[in-house]
Amino acid sequence: MELCSGSFRTVLHFNPSPGRLCVLSANFFSLQDPFLRKKTTAFNSLKHSSFTRQIHLLQPLPNHQNFCRLTVSASSSVALGTEKDQLPAELKVTETEEPNSRVRLQVEVPPLVCEDCYEMVIAEFTKQSKVPGFRPRKKVPESILVNHVGKKNVQKATVESILRRTLSHAMTSVTGRALQESVRIVTKFSEMEETYSSLGYLRYEVIVDVAPEIKWIPENGYKNLKIVVEIDSEIDAQRASEEQLRRRLKSIGSLRVVTDRGLEIGDLVVIDISATKIDQDESNMEDIPSAQSQGFHFDTEDGDKVLPGFVDAIIGIRPGDTRSFPLVFPETWTQESLRGVHAQFTVECKELFYRDLPELDDSIADKLVPGCTTVDQVKEILLQRCLEVEQTAREEATDNTILDVLSKMVEVDIPRSLFEEQGRQLYGANLLEIQAKMKLNEQQLASLSSPKAVSEYLEYQKDNITNLIKQNLAVVDIYRRENLQFSTEDLVKEVENSIAEFKRHNQQYDEERVKQQVQEILEAAKVLEWLKEHAEIQYVTK
Repeated sequence: MELCSGSFRTVLHFNPSPGRLCVLSANFFSLQDPFLRKKTTAFNSLKHSSFTRQIHLLQPLPNHQNFCRLTVSASSSVALGTEKDQLPAELKVTETEEPNSRVRLQVEVPPLVCEDCYEMVIAEFTKQSKVPGFRPRKKVPESILVNHVGKKNVQKATVESILRRTLSHAMTSVTGRALQESVRIVTKFSEMEETYSSLGYLRYEVIVDVAPEIKWIPENGYKNLKIVVEIDSEIDAQRASEEQLRRRLKSIGSLRVVTDRGLEIGDLVVIDISATKIDQDESNMEDIPSAQSQGFHFDTEDGDKVLPGFVDAIIGIRPGDTRSFPLVFPETWTQESLRGVHAQFTVECKELFYRDLPELDDSIADKLVPGCTTVDQVKEILLQRCLEVEQTAREEATDNTILDVLSKMVEVDIPRSLFEEQGRQLYGANLLEIQAKMKLNEQQLASLSSPKAVSEYLEYQKDNITNLIKQNLAVVDIYRRENLQFSTEDLVKEVENSIAEFKRHNQQYDEERVKQQVQEILEAAKVLEWLKEHAEIQYVTK
């Protein structure tokens, strides 16, 4: 549970208070363990990208291969061939369009093709089988060979041969549209065996997902976008540079124990916190477990980032004092389960400090920013850094807003295989991030990688995954429609950089897949550049 407002969830961590010290470094108190904190991003550590799709250093969950997978029955080993040979007779294929950009192919293989496959199977068994009384590779009467191999085995091998040989022919109508890993034969293998053995020909059905078609509403509406981009006030360069200067000054100051008064704004306090949910009639109280904190370090200068009313409720508290007070979580709270919840907080003051800061003059310039000789120089450098981050943040916010608008302008029937592929990539990226932060053991990793865990994630993130797919498809469509291009030099350079990153992290990679992903990112960057040139953009501060 979190007790901080904002657009991102923050996990609570509570550290015990250290032993009492009369003089402490001012950075003893920090927001590394945020309690009741709103979203606050370190201005000098923002990371941005030109597009939302990234090349993740991970193996997708579950494993993916860059070829079509053909699923039949558990007893079959049929694989989809890459070449088509000449058939002795034409197949009869009936194509039916189904929801979610799916096509059903009803395939009927004539007896002449089945017979040809049977003869090929017999020829192969003749080469491989050692029949008593016959020299290797010598002609063996068909009846003796079939008895030796087993009629059932010959029949099964023939059906597999028919499937392997005819599938690529059957899919001619969807060539170039079929999505990888979506081809599957839905007819039971036992049914195919029975049809072949009794009638001498074969019938089977194939389902394949095809590339979805995009419908723009309105048509070509992307050409003259009118968008409003909301910019977080926290990334305002002037405001952020002033905050940076204040924090750097605090970091070289010291803390001293308050002995003669209660808590004031600007002080730093160590507190124990607990909270319970209460009904409107206060008859039923339920603990909020993750709000139980011992020795939490709270800087009152960050009061604008906490639950409204919290700071006001503890002003004047002294070491040893305990206060209990009710607060209501706003309806806009990030954690949905706490929106509108009435909570009773209990806070005990353990230690209280005030800041003893040095005078802001040229004598401490080098401590604020190494190499600087004046405070004015410090301010200029900090402002320049923040201006660069502000510009990057504005560009990212613009890109994200455009992509969000595009997703609302297109209608598309998303194939299930495409949805699952996108979802698994997102889940894999999240899992990699968790692994990097928490160092999961093999059992934990196996649990989080299970089909059930992935399935639950796909369901929970359904809307988000759908929007990402619509954004990606819209970008690809615009790139094609507007005949946009990027340079070969850019592609080569980015591929080399990506591969170097994989190697640096000792991660396996498929060079062709990396090239494909880099190409997609470069295409997206070109599309976003084109859209911004042709869009009417208004920026507002939130």
